[in-house]
This record gives sequence, C-alpha cells and structure tokens, in this order.
Amino acid sequence: MDTSNNAGGTGGNSDEVLDKNLYSLQMFLVVLTDTSRSAQLRIAAWTRAHNRRILIADARGVFSYIFNDFGNDFRVDDATGEQVREFFIEHIDRTTGEVTTLENLYHGLEDGDHVTFSEVKGLDGINGCDPIKITVTNASKFNIGDFASSFPDYIEGGRCKQVKVPTSVSHLPFEKSLKEPEFCIWDFAKFEHAAQLHSLWTALYAFEEKHGRSPLPRSSDDVILLKSLLPEGSEEIPDKLIEMFSFSAAGNLVTVSSVVGGIAAQEAMKAVTHHMTPLKQWLHLDHVEALPGDWTTFDNAKLLESDCQPRQSRYDGQAAVFGWPYQECLFRQRWFIVGAGAIGCELLKNLAMMGVACGEGGLIKITDMDQIEISNLNRQFLFRRRDVGGKKSECAARAVTAFNSDVRIEALAERVGIETEHIFNDDFFGELNGVANALDNVDARRYMDRRCVYFRLPLLESGTMGTKGNTQVVYPYLTESYSSSVDPPEKEIPVCTLKNFPNEIQHTIQWAREQFETFFAQPGEMANKFLADERGFNDHLSKLATGQQIEILQKVKDALIDGRPSSGEDCIHWA
Repeated sequence: MDTSNNAGGTGGNSDEVLDKNLYSLQMFLVVLTDTSRSAQLRIAAWTRAHNRRILIADARGVFSYIFNDFGNDFRVDDATGEQVREFFIEHIDRTTGEVTTLENLYHGLEDGDHVTFSEVKGLDGINGCDPIKITVTNASKFNIGDFASSFPDYIEGGRCKQVKVPTSVSHLPFEKSLKEPEFCIWDFAKFEHAAQLHSLWTALYAFEEKHGRSPLPRSSDDVILLKSLLPEGSEEIPDKLIEMFSFSAAGNLVTVSSVVGGIAAQEAMKAVTHHMTPLKQWLHLDHVEALPGDWTTFDNAKLLESDCQPRQSRYDGQAAVFGWPYQECLFRQRWFIVGAGAIGCELLKNLAMMGVACGEGGLIKITDMDQIEISNLNRQFLFRRRDVGGKKSECAARAVTAFNSDVRIEALAERVGIETEHIFNDDFFGELNGVANALDNVDARRYMDRRCVYFRLPLLESGTMGTKGNTQVVYPYLTESYSSSVDPPEKEIPVCTLKNFPNEIQHTIQWAREQFETFFAQPGEMANKFLADERGFNDHLSKLATGQQIEILQKVKDALIDGRPSSGEDCIHWA
C-alpha cells in the first residue's frame, strides 16, 4: 500500500513507476485506503489491464464506503457461506414438481439454490441425482420443475440436501462504475442515501484536490464550496446531509474504521478464496444517528468551530466530529466489559482508542475467567502466542495500554453470577456509567441484563454466529431490556450442538443418524457410483464446489483404496 500511495504522486513518470512497482510485486489483490480519486482511477485501470482485483475503502467522520472490482466472470464457489441445508421430505408431486418438507419444517432455501435427494421411495431415478435448480414456493415448499415428471409416482420418505454449485459474478471497471454505480443498500430506511453519498464523495475528492485540504469542521463557507463541486446531473441532495458530510469530512473515528475495515477485510477474503458472494459493487455507509441531538447537552447542531479546533492530540479526529466537550466527557467515563474474547477485544480496543477512561476519574473494568488458547489467536487480536495460558482479561488490559498508555483499566478474572455478587456488589455497579457485554451464553447475558435493569445502567449487548452478528442497545426508560423478548424455539437442531454437545434425546438420535450416514452410507454410495459410471461421476463432481469435490474424492479413496477390507476378518473389523 505504501508503494501504491508513493506511486500515486504527480511526477512525470508516475504511471511508469506505478506499473513497475505493482507488477514487480505480483500483486493479486490491491487494497486502497486514504487515496485520492486520481490515484484510485490510475491504479484501478492498472489492475484491470493486468487482470488483478482491486478493493477501495475510505472513511471520513461518520461516513464511509467500500468498492470492489474483481473483474469479469469472478467465480464464487459458495454463494452464502452458510451450512448446507438438509431435511426430510413429506411429499414430492412429480407432475407439478412441488416438494413439501416433513411437518412443514422451514427449509431455508432460496431461488436458484440446488438440491439432491436420497432415501426416497418411488420416483426411481431421483436418489443421487445431479444437482437440481429450485424455486421457492414458501417456507416449507419448493419446486424442482419437470425433473421428476417421467418418474414413477412418489411413495414415501426421503431426504433432501442442498448442494453448493459454483456461480459467477461480473463487475464493471472502476471508472465506468463511477458513472453507472450499482449499490448495495446499507439502511433501507434511507434508500436514497447511497446515490447521494456517491455524489458527495466525488465532490469531496474534487474539493481536496482543488484546495489541498478537507472541509473544515463547522465551516459554512466550506459547505458552499463542497456543494459547488457536486457532479453535474446529481440528484437533489438535502442541505442537511451536505452540511453533515462537510462538517464530518475532517474527522477520523476508530469505530467507523473498525466497521468499514472489517467489511473490507471480508471482501478481501472473498477475492482470494472465492468463498461467498462479493459486494456488487458499492457500499456506502453512514452513522449519522451517532451524532448527539437536542436531547443532550452535546447537541451536535450547536457546535461551533472553536469546539472542534485541533489541539495536536490523538483525539483531534474525533473532536472534529463530536467536539471537545464530548471528548472530555469520554475521558471521565467508567465502564464494565464482561468478557475478553473476540468481541471483548474489539470493544476494549475501540474504547481505549476513543479515549474512554483516559482522564481523571475514568476507569474501564474488564472480567473474564478464561485462559488464552492457541485456537483463540486467529480472531482475538489483542493476544499473541506468548500469551497462551494467561488470563484473557489481564493480557487484553496489558495489550491496550501498550497503544494508549493513558487508559485506566482494571482487569478481573471472575465469573459474573449469583455466586460472585460479593465482588460485583452494589458499590461496584453504583460507580459505573454503563456495561458492555461480550458473552457467549444466554444465561450470563440475562443475568447481566437483570443487574443493569436493577441499577438503571445502559447495556451494550452483542453476539456473533459464524458470519452473522447482532447488537442491541438497552437504555433505561427508553428501550426494552435484553430479556424482554425471547426468540421462538428452533425446530432444527443447531449444527454446533449436534456435533459438539448433544444433550437431549432428539439430539442423540439425530447425532447417531448423522454418524451412521457419514461412516457407513455415504462412502459406499459414492464408491458404487464411481464404479458404475466413472464418466458420469466425474461430470457430477465437476459441478460442485472445490471443498465438496475434495470431500467426496477422499471418501471414495478411503472406501476403494485406503480402508478397503481384504478379508472377512477385515470386514468385521471395519464394521
């Protein structure tokens, strides 16, 4: 990236330098941040010409965006990254092609997904078929078209399994996409914001190239200058949005950078692994709701230029957006973080970088009784290999003080619960301004929710599951509490529960069935298909994702070569 930025200078041979530097590094993916529009255009043109991929991201104040161009016909091996769906069948109508799940269970499929069948009685020829493209009728029914129209009638039973089939997407080059953008919508309540922000970013880059600086915070003159640089033909943009964008343009918020950086990193992984569908192609984000309103003494609309003047401080970028009175209040905040895992590390890093508890009277308390394991290191970024075996809370506290020595932090290693209320007592909660949960179980979340309700404390609740995440802000007298709503019980058994902790009768039954299928049925079926029709087997295999191909071939190899019994005793031992 340093090479890219240096190459984006204004020297007479800049294009030659750019081509030489990028090509010599054999860059497969180029990621640009904090780069001028002219450099973006030049580097994006280079990536297209050399069949490379490019990802561009930028953030100013409460606004940010991500753009990607992965070229034409970019292969996607797994469109969603979700677990493969599998369920029992109640009926298949061979005439209409309609398939109904057992007990009207939610199938979770989408139009364009592919499925195959097994254990179906009747409809001879449907078991083990090539992947069939489906259309969804409703939550418990989908249609396979006329695929089974020539088969005998359906009798009973059967299982349906989703098959991940590679697809492709095509992107426009950056220069063309600027004029003909395709947007992913960040907030459907502000559907028109994407196009408006697209024009504002273009005007901002033009402003910076013309004046050599960003618009100044709270400067009405710079708002007028920015508005004059909006592209011709832009749709009408509300003056309030232009003002917020201009006032925020000199700001730099760690929280916004974390969000857009996380999304951009996931897009980079998609470019490299072909796993999950990439953005197509622009994602404009805004967090204007974070700006304090007239319900607080920090009303953003009443800020003056003097409230946001830089002080040669690490917090200048934040004060440019929220003002110094707001920043000084953050210095005095006292917060409790419960959990120091993946979310806890992110929370602690953000609070420390924001300046929370970095002044007189401020304090962050964090607790986690767990010790660091090697498997934690891929996502809990405050830890290093040397920390393995240490307490998470203590190592996390030590890590954040290394990059902000002003933060005042106290690390605990106690579980929150009824048995530790002599530690987390009335005096403990009475001196807090808020609580941030980073827990991995519902019982602990509900306990902390009850404590926050009792002590009338704000609670920031969050959680993740694979590539999904959720957040909930609980504020006394304004919102419902975490425990106020309960998700309906799932009809399906979660895969993680089934594989790692089957703790109910239905779990163990399903677990045993899955194990039997995995060890006895599937390898034999795959091997028989290979022996019966090698060409057809290979044709079927070529339609699957790379990971599924490897899995199936390994099963065939194990059945026919590595684990093949050579005697009756071997057969008994294998069984």
